[in-house]
Amino acid sequence: MAAEPAPATRTWIARAFTAVEDIIYLGLAVLLAGTAGVLLVGAFREAVGSLWDGTQDADIVGRLDRLLLILLVVELLYTVQVSFRERTLVPGPFLLVGLIAVIRRVLVVTAALGHPGTTGGTAIEPLLWELGVLSALILAIAVAFALLRKRGEAPVGERA
Repeated sequence: MAAEPAPATRTWIARAFTAVEDIIYLGLAVLLAGTAGVLLVGAFREAVGSLWDGTQDADIVGRLDRLLLILLVVELLYTVQVSFRERTLVPGPFLLVGLIAVIRRVLVVTAALGHPGTTGGTAIEPLLWELGVLSALILAIAVAFALLRKRGEAPVGERA
């Protein structure tokens, strides 16, 4: 059986791991912020370009998908910030990111169902199955939120 490290060694090791964790969180935050910025600038340029060309109605579904992706990246950035600040994994922000992702997919699938030519004959059935599974997932995440609230965790919307 190996001897346990001295308390000073344990403290030094714990501080080293904390520093590595902080560096990784900082790197993630920088990458997520950069990604959100690039996506936002691209969406803005596309929106202005389509207004200039008069084709603003051409790809509403794609534009909505990109905007929701930006929101998803920003919420991921918030989740990294909470994990960095709290030094623990808080489930609320992760559930919110999952909910946004599912709702994003529901909106894209529903918009695809509404476009003629997208759903030809048998192609509609898989989309309806996907909507059913996504609806069940939204319900499951809502139940998880309710259980967290019942347990006494602060709501996700209360940001410091």
